[in-house]
This record gives sequence, structure tokens and C-alpha cells, in this order.
Amino acid sequence: MGWKASKVRLTYNAGKVLPVTDSAYIRFTKFQKKFGQDGTALVLGIQSDRLFQQDVFNGWYLLGTQVQHLKGIKAVISLANIYDLQKDTALHRFVLQPLVTKPLATQDGVDSVKAHVLNLPFYDGMMLSQDHRSTLMAITFDTKIVNSPARVPIVNQIVRLSKQFELKHNIKVHVSGLPLIRTVVSDLVSHEFALFLGLSLLITAIILVVFFRTVYAVIFPVLVVMLGVVWSLGLLVLNHYNITLLTGIIPPLVVVIGIPNSIFILNKYYREYGLTGDKMQALYVVIEKVGITTFIANVTTAIGFAVLCFTNSQLLTEFGLVASLSIMATFALSLVLIPVIFSYLPDPKPKQSGIKDQPVLHRVLNFIDHLVHHKRPAIYFGTAALVVVCFYGMSRINVNGYIVDDLPKSSAIITDLRFFEKNFKGVLPLEVSVESKRKNGLMNLATMRKVERLEKLISSYPEFSRSLSLIQVLKFSTQSFYNGNPEYYRLPDNIDQNFILSYAANSGKNNNNTLKNYLDSTKQTTRISFQMVDAGSKKLNQLFEELQPRIDSIFNPKNFHVELTGSSVIFVKGNNYLVKNLYESLAWAVVLIGLVMWVLFRGIKMIAISLLPNLIPLVITAGIMGFCGIPLKPSTILIFSIAMGISSDQTIYFLTRYRQELHLTGKSVSQVVSDTIRETGISMIYIATILFFGFGIFAASTFGGTVALGILLSVTLLIAMITNLTLLPAFLLSVEKRKKREDVTEPVAEMEAPVL
Repeated sequence: MGWKASKVRLTYNAGKVLPVTDSAYIRFTKFQKKFGQDGTALVLGIQSDRLFQQDVFNGWYLLGTQVQHLKGIKAVISLANIYDLQKDTALHRFVLQPLVTKPLATQDGVDSVKAHVLNLPFYDGMMLSQDHRSTLMAITFDTKIVNSPARVPIVNQIVRLSKQFELKHNIKVHVSGLPLIRTVVSDLVSHEFALFLGLSLLITAIILVVFFRTVYAVIFPVLVVMLGVVWSLGLLVLNHYNITLLTGIIPPLVVVIGIPNSIFILNKYYREYGLTGDKMQALYVVIEKVGITTFIANVTTAIGFAVLCFTNSQLLTEFGLVASLSIMATFALSLVLIPVIFSYLPDPKPKQSGIKDQPVLHRVLNFIDHLVHHKRPAIYFGTAALVVVCFYGMSRINVNGYIVDDLPKSSAIITDLRFFEKNFKGVLPLEVSVESKRKNGLMNLATMRKVERLEKLISSYPEFSRSLSLIQVLKFSTQSFYNGNPEYYRLPDNIDQNFILSYAANSGKNNNNTLKNYLDSTKQTTRISFQMVDAGSKKLNQLFEELQPRIDSIFNPKNFHVELTGSSVIFVKGNNYLVKNLYESLAWAVVLIGLVMWVLFRGIKMIAISLLPNLIPLVITAGIMGFCGIPLKPSTILIFSIAMGISSDQTIYFLTRYRQELHLTGKSVSQVVSDTIRETGISMIYIATILFFGFGIFAASTFGGTVALGILLSVTLLIAMITNLTLLPAFLLSVEKRKKREDVTEPVAEMEAPVL
């Protein structure tokens, strides 16, 4: 596993959120095969009143030239690296000619270029903002490297070159685009992978010192969970997965969730050794008693992750599968290696189990015991009132996600993105595919005018930029055909369309075809490219729903298929898909954990008693999200199935101890509940402490989703500890107080809840 783990790699592309069988994903894949990958452009932007001053203009030209010479860059276009479409009457074709081929020697030369650019409507609002104070440079990457590690040094070099321009001319250069966003995210994932792994080890080591006060009980459990980390990385590689934003948090999760196994094993070992004085006998009892209980607890935890595989989303399936397998592997390593290692170590010392004598904890547990026995109506009423309030909070939850949602609001990426949204209506790609249902179906003037109406319709929304399409190319071609007169920037009419289309078709000979980027070989499908702002999935869903009937009014669905697609649309559809399917995953987690509870304790009553204390914290957390304005999105809805799996462990520990005492002793139900609270309660409090601080480390993340995941999981598990110590025993007293002891069904296996 160590050898496999050494081969783990970061991902350099966006994870597949939609399943590959989804119709939207299939059509997007077909679109890419026809027209190439979208989202391959990185953009630089500046804002200044000096755009057309000679030194700034030449500096912008030189920057574009330097970027163009970088290996892996396919094309660069900017205000100073712009092309005009000119008519070649000899060969009956259009030829793209650069307006500037070298730094301009005079200000008059720059002014001449400015006048020429302002007479090219094709670039209006694209290279130059409406107020003529902002401009951008579009840099297209080779599709072979845009999603590979080779992208990173190129992006870094472009950023360095832009900084040089910025310093020389004292003009802020804004940088954005999907290649940059994905590069920044990959760098942050790499940094946080090491950060969280180190923090989780530090936190758990401190807790182990507090618990056991001996070097051995710190070093060897940490080594065991480190082996679990190695296994988790090895499992990633064995499954041909890479480190993503989600899979990158698996190693610290393994540490946080895996350490309690070692604590339970060692605590039982020290306790048994104190009773028998026989080290090997104590270890034997540990494996026999604690092993089964911790196995079931780890199974329920693994279920909370494994149900994510039911989403059929590659991103979540990778996370859920590897996390669940890693949790079970770490449990097995702990159960095998801890007893083996400690069988060779010196005999334990008495001070190592001293934590169970903490007086503060005993006072807290005595108070809880008093509440459970004498204030049950208050517990029920208080819980019900809180749940009602939180249901209202749930109704206020906003389902929404942004493409750059996880980056902090103060990030330069967000600041630069807002610059492009303000001046150029964004840089995120939106593609529209218009398909006629017959060959050459797009090559008639009536259809072209419909496409033009569609472009104007979409561009009329403030969230979308002007279009780049076959229609705009044909308008540019018409202007060129009439010697560059901007008044002729229009579609060809019935008189000149044959001439212009033949010129455009001939442009494919000996140079790039002017039309092939926007029209497929059968002339049956065309693309329309827009840029869009990161308006959020909620707003975009409303826009897409509003657009569809308006599109259908232009193109009869019987004769045409018009689809909004592209990376941005796939993100929105993926967000919708995940939110819907993660609800189903939570339902699966409840069902599967309920089945585990039925196998352990039998009876519908026990299933209800065991599930309610773990469902109520989820309701409370959802209410907190609603009141605090935390939106429901993939990174936050993950919390519920994971928390359900982890919090169920405490229910198992409590009920296992309770059923054992009730079956084996002659005590009353009331006395057994009191004993269970005092004995298992300490363990539950310390489990909650470990998990609270363990998941709390994710609050140090740069990614908003990871921060929310850590904080909300910590809060949920803390609340689950409280409900399992109050509501669970209260239910037991209410339901089983009059039940005869001989009617109690013994658990399916002899288990013992670990007690501190």
C-alpha cells in the first residue's frame, strides 16, 4: 500500500459530477467532439484611461507576444494582437490579417489602430468594454495540456509576465478563466492535504496524552492511523482515482475517526489488566469484547460514507467508496496491531487509567442522570420545541451553489472574476447548440435569422455576454466583402449571400476555415458561444427555465433541437443532480443503519429509539443552516449522511451497555439506565471531544465548503452526543420501565461497550 500510495496524484480537471449516463452529460460530450473542449481560455484584463497610449499599447502587445511563444498556448487575441478579416479577390476568399505585427513607433500609429478597431463591431464588447476603458486578452490553451500537470507552470508563467506588465505600467492586471481557477484550486488542495493531515495528527496526539499519559499510548496509535492513511492513499491509486477537493480530506478523516478505535482498545486493556494483572489475558478480553462493538460502530460510520456511491456521481462515488473502505481498513489495523504491539511492551502503570476519575465529568453525568429520571417531560418538551423551531429554519434554507463558491470572498480569484463580470459580463463559458434535423439545414437565410434572434434574446439578459458564433462571423464577412464598411456588419441578404458564403467556404483552403469552429461538417449543427457571470445555480435554473419556452417560440422543437450546454451548464445541472440524489443517500443511510440496529437489538421500538436521537441533531443542524443563511449545496448536504453514520456509534455504545446490564444483572431498568449513563457517558463525552476538535480543524480551510463541512459536522456530532445522553435514556425509561427483565432479547453477539 505504501508503494501504491507513493503514486497518488492530484487531479487537474473538474470532477465528473453528473453520471456519464446522464442525457445532459452525453449531449455535452457529443458537443465537445464536434466543436472541441470549452473552458480552455485564460483571460487577462486591465482598466485604464491609457489603453491607447503608445507605451501601454506596446507593452500589452509585447505581453501577448510573450504569452503566444509559451509552449502549450494555442492562440492569443487582444486589443494589441487583433485580427481583421480581409477580402482576397484573386482567390475568392477571406484572410485573417493581424492589425499589429510589431511595437508601434508613433502615437499616430496607435491612434490609427484604435480607429480601425472601433470600426470592427465584431470585437465590440468582447475585446473592449462599452466605456472603452477596459480590455482583455484571451489566451487559449492546447486541449491536450489544459487538464494535465503541464498546465500549472504555463499558468504560473503567464501570471509572472502579467505582474511584470503591472509593475512597469502601474496598471492592475486581472486574471481569470477556468484554467486559472482549477490551477489555484489544485494548489490549495495540495497545501491543505498536508495541513489537515498534520493538524489531525497533532490534535489526536494531544488527546492521547491527556487520556493515557504515556509515550507508548501516543506513539503506536498514531503510527497505526498513519498506516490507515497510507492505506487510504493506496486505495485511491488502486481504484485509479486522484486527489480531489473531497478525496483530499480522507486522510485527516481517517486519523480523526480511527483514533477512537485505539482509545477504546487501550482503555479496555488497561482496565482488564488492572483487574487480572495478566497482560495476555487482558489483551485476549480486549479482542473478544471490544472488537465486536467497535466493528459494528465502524460499520455504521462507513455506511454514512458508502451511501454516497448511490448517487452515481463520479466525484462522490470516489469519496464515499475510498472513505468507507479506509475506515474499515483502519479499524482492522487497529484491532490487529495494537494488541500485537502492546503484547511486547512493558506492563501498564496504574496512572494510565486515571482519566476515568475526573470529578467534573462525574458531576456532569450525575446532573444528566437527574434530568433523565426526574425531568423527562421537560426533555421531551424542550426537544420538541427546538425541533419545531428548526423545522421553520429548514424552510428558510436556500438551495444554491456557485462555481467559485468554495473560494474565500477575499480571494484574488473572486475579485478578478467580479472585474470581468462588471466589464465583460463574465468569463465562464456558456454554449448553445442549435441542431436542425436535416443535412445542410442551417445554410439558408431564414434559419440564420432565427439564430440571430436567439443570440439577441440570450444577450438581452444581463447575466450573459454578447455572442460569438457563425452569425457574427458571417456579419464580419459581409463587412469585409464590402471593404470593411461597418454599416455592412450584417447577415448576407438574398443578393450577396452566395458570394459571401463561397468566400467563407474557400477560406478553409491553405488556412483555417473561418466557419469550422462554429459549424459541423454536415452543416446541420452550429454553436453559439457566450460568457456568463457566476450567478449561482438558483438564479441560473430560473433563467434556463424562463429561456426554454422563448427559445421554442423561435425554433420549432419538431424541426430543431436547441440546447444550452457547456461547462457552466453542466455545473448547474450537476449541482441540481447532487442535491436531489444526496437526499436519497441520506434516506439510504437511515435505512441501512436502521437495519444494523434491528440486527443488534431487534424490534421496531428499539429501531425508533436508536434512530431518533441521531435524526434530531440533523434537523437542528438544518435549522441552523437556515437561520445562518448557509445554502444547501453538495458540500453542505454531505454532512447529513456522514453525521448519521458517525453519531450512530454512540447509540450503539449506550444501548449495548444498557442491554448487557439489563440482561446480566438483577437491577431495575431505572438503575441500569443510571449505571449506563455514568459508565458509558464518559466514553461518549470523550468520543464527542475527539470528533469535535478533529472535524473542527477543517475550519482552517481556504474552501468555504470544507469549512462548512467541518464546523457543521462538529456541531452536529456534539448535539448527537447530548441527545444520546439525554433523549435516548429518557426513551428507554418511558418505553421499557414496566417491561419484565426476562422478556429482554439478548443481543445477537456478546458485545461490550468501551467504557472510560
